[in-house]
Amino acid sequence: MPCTKKTLTGKKILVSAGPTQESIDPVRYITNHSSGKMGYAIAKAAFCLGADVTLVSGPTYLKKPYGINCINVVSADDMYQAIHEISKQQDFIIMSAAVGDYASQNIADQKIKKNDHKMTLELIKNKDILFDLGQKKLPQQILCGFAMETSDLIEHAQDKLKKKNCDMIVANHLKTDGAGFQGDTNIVTFITQDSMKDYGLLSKDELAYEILMTLKKMEESLC
Repeated sequence: MPCTKKTLTGKKILVSAGPTQESIDPVRYITNHSSGKMGYAIAKAAFCLGADVTLVSGPTYLKKPYGINCINVVSADDMYQAIHEISKQQDFIIMSAAVGDYASQNIADQKIKKNDHKMTLELIKNKDILFDLGQKKLPQQILCGFAMETSDLIEHAQDKLKKKNCDMIVANHLKTDGAGFQGDTNIVTFITQDSMKDYGLLSKDELAYEILMTLKKMEESLC
């Protein structure tokens, strides 16, 4: 990844990464398969390019990147609060975290014991962080979201771009080899209001650089 030119010097960049965890009881929780690797790669690349980077990370096994302000969170609400407090100061906001859509309505104080009956779990909808950011986005801010789908990738990603008021969506298909959770590579499409660009198999480090350079060009076009 070319980092000799500090092309993002002076920029404040907020990156979210990883999954969230929604407790059911003191032992169990609802989560997803996100590793956080994409978000961490973006944060490291942005720092390498000279940016002032804040990484808001859900629970992962990844090492905290050097030189980056890292805010660790657990639940979707934790992430909402952390991002809400600092979003207005950012030039780029890159929401690569796989934030849980739902949480348990009631969290048991004690471990739920197994019995012979079915257990029904009532879920409530979490706050939509990306939607909230899109509603409050300042004119000079660049907002990038991610969309992982299992069908109708482009249609769903374009819909998300519009509904969430994003400048760009990075879209990938879960069932494409090399593009799923946990891996070190990805195959994506960048979708904006007036363009669409496909990328073949790239390492997440390479893709991080492409994302950042694309967002920088978008910012320059606003000037």
